[in-house]
Amino acid sequence: MDRLLKIGITCYPSLGGSGVVATELGKLLAEKGHEVHFITHSIPFRLGTFQKNIFYHEVEVNDYYVFRYPPYDLALANKMAQVAKMQNLDILHVHYAVPHAVCAFLAKQMLNNDMKVVTTLHGTDITVLGQDESLKDLIRLGINESDAVTAVSQDLIKETRKVLDITRDIDLTYNFVDKRVYYPRDVTDLRGDFAKPDEKILMHISNFRPVKRVGDVVDVFARVSQKIPSKLLLVGEGPDLPKIQAKISEMGLEDKVRFLGKQDEIAQVISLADLLLLPSEKESFGLVALEAMACGVPTIGSQAGGIPELIQHGKTGFLAPIGDTKTMAEYAVKLLSNEVMIEEFRAACLHRACEDFCNNTITDQYESIYYRVLDRKVPELGYGSGVRSF
Repeated sequence: MDRLLKIGITCYPSLGGSGVVATELGKLLAEKGHEVHFITHSIPFRLGTFQKNIFYHEVEVNDYYVFRYPPYDLALANKMAQVAKMQNLDILHVHYAVPHAVCAFLAKQMLNNDMKVVTTLHGTDITVLGQDESLKDLIRLGINESDAVTAVSQDLIKETRKVLDITRDIDLTYNFVDKRVYYPRDVTDLRGDFAKPDEKILMHISNFRPVKRVGDVVDVFARVSQKIPSKLLLVGEGPDLPKIQAKISEMGLEDKVRFLGKQDEIAQVISLADLLLLPSEKESFGLVALEAMACGVPTIGSQAGGIPELIQHGKTGFLAPIGDTKTMAEYAVKLLSNEVMIEEFRAACLHRACEDFCNNTITDQYESIYYRVLDRKVPELGYGSGVRSF
């Protein structure tokens, strides 16, 4: 069918929300009949088993002895060009500005054809790397030379313009959840392994980097546990984990906190919680909060980045200034001590996740962008609703 496309996708395959979103998007596009080619250094961890219309192309780096550091960027650009030529790709969709957008630009120059490049900005490629003067011009090149650029929040669009002096159009395409995967699970049998019947469960999920302010999570929980019988489940691993373990020991909270490490069945894990804590210092979107929302779990978060675009204060959760653990704890106690309120919040979470951040809606938006840059008519069938440029 003429409406079907051949799409190359490049992302960081082994960690981070950008890789999760890119992989899930590829799977959804393949379900709709598009041919999807992942071009990465390893198989994306969310890709799973064999699926129709999905192909994987490994980027292999030359370890020639004169190279002090293996030239991954050049190997990626070359592989992009090879796959694009061999498979006759229509679109190369890269997630993260560096190095992927720059590599896509090089690949397009090598091909000298009509293949289009779409770049999705996810956050730290702008908020952290974009602050590096040695990388600014390179990131700006990758963005400006893309045929379309998308970002996962209005806040990230604003930050991109401010940090890199970008004036071109940027499409707002929020992150999404697959409602067939993320929904409230029946965890009645499991819950007893973590908390008593009269206890509430608070949860934090992250990569335990300083920007996530996991110490604030512990401080909030310490305040909450003084007023409401509760347990804290910490999911994930990262550089701050030893520091957090020491803090919990110093505060005498060992019996109230469980470390679950990395988990694959996130929907199952989140469904154990009554409340998610997300006090991040920076968060371009807050994918874990959306995953929690889709499972009917409200979030207490910080007024940082794109979190306020996701969490509706007083409806699907509560927001407080960064570092204001006292106010966050007060909101948590307010919510957890009122069963009527928490049920209302859960219902609002499910409605918002399904209506505003549904996989079908966001996939349609990306398809609309693809057809726009290809200068093709968007097929009728509900494709491409609600794309917004800023």
